[in-house]
Amino acid sequence: MLLDRFFRPRTAQNVGRKLYAGAVAQARTPSLYADLAAPDTVEGRFELYTAHVFLLLDRLKGQGPRAAETSQALFDTYLSALDDALREMGVGDVSVGKKMRKLGEAFYGRVKSYEAAFQALPDNGPLEALLVRTVYAQGSAEHAPELAVYVLARRASLAGQPLDALLEGDVDWGRA
Repeated sequence: MLLDRFFRPRTAQNVGRKLYAGAVAQARTPSLYADLAAPDTVEGRFELYTAHVFLLLDRLKGQGPRAAETSQALFDTYLSALDDALREMGVGDVSVGKKMRKLGEAFYGRVKSYEAAFQALPDNGPLEALLVRTVYAQGSAEHAPELAVYVLARRASLAGQPLDALLEGDVDWGRA
């Protein structure tokens, strides 16, 4: 009984995994690639996964200890998935640490940039510029304004959801 409790995953960890799975599923929405021309590349998918994870973290920020624990579990799951993806792509054990450090720095840079872009609202210019620099860095950015509208709509959808539902891992991203 004691060992069962010790080895059973904590609720926040389960919720973090569920939230991450939802973020990944949403980031894989075909219309993001077909209609908004997000590049279907490793870099493009990283940017969309990161944007969706950030939106969840942003929604949970400042919502109390349970939300903080859930945010940490979501972030840990995100990092673990990045590590797994690097290994699946054949990155050697020696190089994984260096690449993870770069990805971590990229994530924190994105967090600061998204926060600054949201502070500038209702001016969408900084958000559009961020999407041009990140999501569309490898190609045409003509759909950056539409992707900015998409990001803001997902943010609004998350803001309108009850915190309790999110802390159970239930996310409604709204219509894409």
